[in-house]
Amino acid sequence: MSIKAVIFDLDGTITQPYFDFDAIREEMGLAGDSGPVLESMEKMTAQQRQEVEKILHYHEQKAVTESRLNAGAKQTLSALRAAGIHIGILTRNRRSNAIAIARKHNLKFDAIIGREEGPVKPDAFGVLQLCEQFGVQPEETLLVGDYLFDLLCAKAARAVAVLLTNHDRPGDFAKHADFCIENISRVLEIIENKK
Repeated sequence: MSIKAVIFDLDGTITQPYFDFDAIREEMGLAGDSGPVLESMEKMTAQQRQEVEKILHYHEQKAVTESRLNAGAKQTLSALRAAGIHIGILTRNRRSNAIAIARKHNLKFDAIIGREEGPVKPDAFGVLQLCEQFGVQPEETLLVGDYLFDLLCAKAARAVAVLLTNHDRPGDFAKHADFCIENISRVLEIIENKK
């Protein structure tokens, strides 16, 4: 089945890995083994959550300001656009930060789903929403990301899971991926081979 849409994670996939979640957890007063930050925040009181959201927003804003694109990201997006393939962003970050990244680096995404729009990855919600917007089936869609939640999200939605192995933990996640790539531009080869 040919690929009609590619959904990308933002942080660590379009942009170079930036966040130090261990440091963010420590700043928030969370235990090192407390798990993902957003899920930990759901268990907090409204007042606690308000305090830690300020910390998270500070780090997210800094990540936008200091962001650098991953090698091949801009060229890959241009090639997908030229081929008429829909480009989506699905991030656990805020939508406004994805828009800021696009502006800063002169990128064009067809649609963006951020954490305020519904259940976050690994839930299938974002992939299904983007597929509906694009008028494509999940099976015709690649989800490209650098973390376990990207792959689990793709699997939950029945999309094709692509792991970008540009970090120190790819071995932990590879068993959940349909494809493993070391550079984002390899997405184009996957699409070519699925024609």
